[in-house]
Amino acid sequence: MRPVTRGLRKMRSLLILVTVLLASVASAEDKLYSLTAEQMRQAASEALRIGRPDQALTLSNALLLRDEDDHIAWLVRARAHRDMDALTEAKAAARQAWRLSETEAQRYVAAMVMAQVLSSSGQKTMAQLWLRRAVQLAPDERLERIAIRDFKYVRAANPWSTRYSFSITPDSNINNGSSSRSSFLNYQLTELLFGEPVEYELSGAALALSGVEYAFGFDTRYRFLQSGTAAHDLFLSFDSRAYTLSDEARAEAPNVSASDFSYISYILGYGYRQFNFDRRGEVALRLDGGQSWYGGEEYVRFARTNVIQSYTLNPKTRINGRLGGERQWGVRTHDLDTFRADAWIARFLDNGMQLRLAATAAMATSPTDSEEFEELGLTASVVFKKPLFGANVQFGLGYRNRDYEVSPHSPDGREEDRYSAEMTLIFKDIDYYGFNPTMTVFGSAVDSNIGLYDSERLGINFGIQSAF
Repeated sequence: MRPVTRGLRKMRSLLILVTVLLASVASAEDKLYSLTAEQMRQAASEALRIGRPDQALTLSNALLLRDEDDHIAWLVRARAHRDMDALTEAKAAARQAWRLSETEAQRYVAAMVMAQVLSSSGQKTMAQLWLRRAVQLAPDERLERIAIRDFKYVRAANPWSTRYSFSITPDSNINNGSSSRSSFLNYQLTELLFGEPVEYELSGAALALSGVEYAFGFDTRYRFLQSGTAAHDLFLSFDSRAYTLSDEARAEAPNVSASDFSYISYILGYGYRQFNFDRRGEVALRLDGGQSWYGGEEYVRFARTNVIQSYTLNPKTRINGRLGGERQWGVRTHDLDTFRADAWIARFLDNGMQLRLAATAAMATSPTDSEEFEELGLTASVVFKKPLFGANVQFGLGYRNRDYEVSPHSPDGREEDRYSAEMTLIFKDIDYYGFNPTMTVFGSAVDSNIGLYDSERLGINFGIQSAF
């Protein structure tokens, strides 16, 4: 009888324990459901703040039992799952909160929560897209600044960085043709045959043809290794340009098609950068290889090397230097080796403007003597502090002299002076998902001793750029 008595006692003790536990749960539920919905929302927010996502999740479940379309409950649920590393559930809850959002303020909060969840999931690029959405929806400037701050933080932590570009450019010279109507034939051949140079009239694609350029491209970077002072990157760039000819150009060159000037290129590259000079300077190495197509046919293949050193003299002044080389294997053009050196200085003036001055020197060698040249150039640009026409303004001027010692068109060789100017307006007051429209007015002229290479160009570029 003793074993039976002992078993009954154990069963009775177990029943008492279960009864106590059920009573405790019922008491907790009674207390929970005695709270109003607003009190539960406040309690859930406080639980998240003090690091108790489990409590916040319990409260959100209770809220959703009352109302399955409770927007705040879904937000709390998303945050709680995120803090508990249940990221699949967190994304589903954030997505539901976004669907239930009715006002811009609600959509802003849902976008911010979704961005946090995606960033925690390692989906940094998608998180940046949601943060751009949050910037667009921000109900006031303070919340907009918070979204921009978070965007910059996620971008810095993202191993992937991608920038897209798109522009439309009405242009007076889409083919880089001559502004002269005539030039001289090969002087060696014509003097041998006729005793003097022979002038001929330029026509078709040799002339400057007006039209519209449509450009699209992207640059993407993957940072595969990084330390506190150095970084290793892989790059991929793509650039495409298509054109339409104006009625005037079609009349001038009826046998020419706009597709004759289409251009596509890609570049694959590796980059290394490291701080030096007690973090006042940075050295960067870039190795690139790529290929281009012109008029639908392969044009050149190329490899490039650039080494850049920058140094901060003081908080207002930074100097930079670059050495570079490029090997070009011509498919429809000539082989060419180009070596270049650049130096520039950027300084913030006392009146708030930013000034940039640059000098460049280059030389090219080729198996074809007429392709070899030496070049010197200067550029200056200024960024104004005060807006003009409601836009931030950048203005630049440039000059370049290029000397070809040998030319088939002149016994004196070929010499060109190129002058350029451009003004860019960035319309900061027009903002869509963190992008601002831009307008650049540009012009250039090449003055050559050979009419074939004289050219003039005037255009207006309409594009977009990131506001942050």
